[in-house]
Formats: sequence, C-alpha cells, structure tokens
Amino acid sequence: MNGGLASNAALLSAVKSELAQPACQVAVCAPAPYLAQCQQLLAGTPVAWGAQDVSAHDAGAYTGEISAAMLRDFDCAYVIVGHSERRAYHGESDEAVGRKAARAIAAGLIPIVCVGETLAERDAGQTEQVVQRQLEAVLAQLAGNDLEKLVVAYEPVWAIGTGKTATPQMAQDVHAFLRGRIAARDAQAALGIQILYGGSMKPDNAAELLAMADIDGGLIGGAALKAADFLAIVRAAA
Repeated sequence: MNGGLASNAALLSAVKSELAQPACQVAVCAPAPYLAQCQQLLAGTPVAWGAQDVSAHDAGAYTGEISAAMLRDFDCAYVIVGHSERRAYHGESDEAVGRKAARAIAAGLIPIVCVGETLAERDAGQTEQVVQRQLEAVLAQLAGNDLEKLVVAYEPVWAIGTGKTATPQMAQDVHAFLRGRIAARDAQAALGIQILYGGSMKPDNAAELLAMADIDGGLIGGAALKAADFLAIVRAAA
C-alpha cells in the first residue's frame, strides 16, 4: 500500500525509459486505484502490469471487492494472490487463495500465487509441509491445462522486511521442492512454470539468487519502490 499519482509517474517513467528492450519479462503490480495510470503510462511498452489482489467472486453484492473482469478492463496481465500479508492480516485461507487463482485464470489473468512459511514454522522444520499445503490447495482447483498459466512465488515470511534473507541454497531447495510437487501433477507444466523468489531480493543479492537452477525470477517488494534498485535487479536477471 504505497505510491501516489506523482510518485508513481516518476517511478514508472524511470522504469520504462530504461527497459526499452528488457532481457527478461518485467511487470509491476500496483494498488487498484492506480491501474488506470499504469495502463496509460505503460501501454505499448515491454513492461506489463497487474493488481495486488482479486475477488474470488465474479460480481454481485461484495462491496469493496474487485473482480477479475474489472482488472481485465484495465488490461492487467497479472494479479498477485495469497500474498503473506493477505493471509496474515485478512485471514485468507488456502482454499480461498485457490478460488482466487482459478477465477483469475478463467478471466485471462496470470495469477502469481504466493506461498511461504513463518519463522516459527521454519524453526519447527515444517517448511515443506506448509508450502505443499498452500500449493496443493491451489492445484486442486485448477484444471490440468491451467497449470501452465500459473506463476508461483516463494516468499518466506520470516525474510520479508526483516533484513533476513534465505541463502541462495535455502531458497533453491524450496523452489526445487515446489517444482517437484507441480511435476507430480504435470511433468511438462513443471518444466515451464516460473517460480519466483519473494524474500527481500535486492540488488546486492539478486544475481546470486537468480543463478539458482529453480529460481526463475523475483517478486520484488521494497526494492521496487526505488527505480534504481528495481532496474538493478532486472539487469541481474538478464
């Protein structure tokens, strides 16, 4: 929940001016009131845009909610679902995240499905159990041919905004586990699905993390609020 019309314009202008021909896929996911601004400033550029959440419902008496069809009206390509803050502060269940992901895909959006464990869960040796539960709740609601329309983001909750970061090998181990769980459902889809790392990726650790075999990109938080930092991470992904 950051940004404003003026600061967004400065940030997006700096990003798009540097990314006339990016060597990787780049997208920004903005608060809903600013999606029209993203559409206006980014249309015709290589930078895609999306939202930070979506309703599990198509339409109706759900005041304050934003449907997938509404997001498509603003040419969104992506939407984040199941972010750790949505799970923690808004009580979103694994099943609810699965419904949101399915609704997004049905509307032609690519859901970026977040999974990750808390520090207590990691210390208890429950990392794989937690991320498997979260992932399987989503896979259970998708048709087989929908798996390839999914992006997964591993965001260890204990490494977000705390200054702590999983080592590249720690992150790689979880990414490999997630890919293995997807492969158990569809081996071909597992080869192509993008699994992003979302635990405080920054310019000084991006290259090392992105060098791991199963880390396909980053879900950038605080570093995305500074054009220079975000662009440095994009360059590291090239």
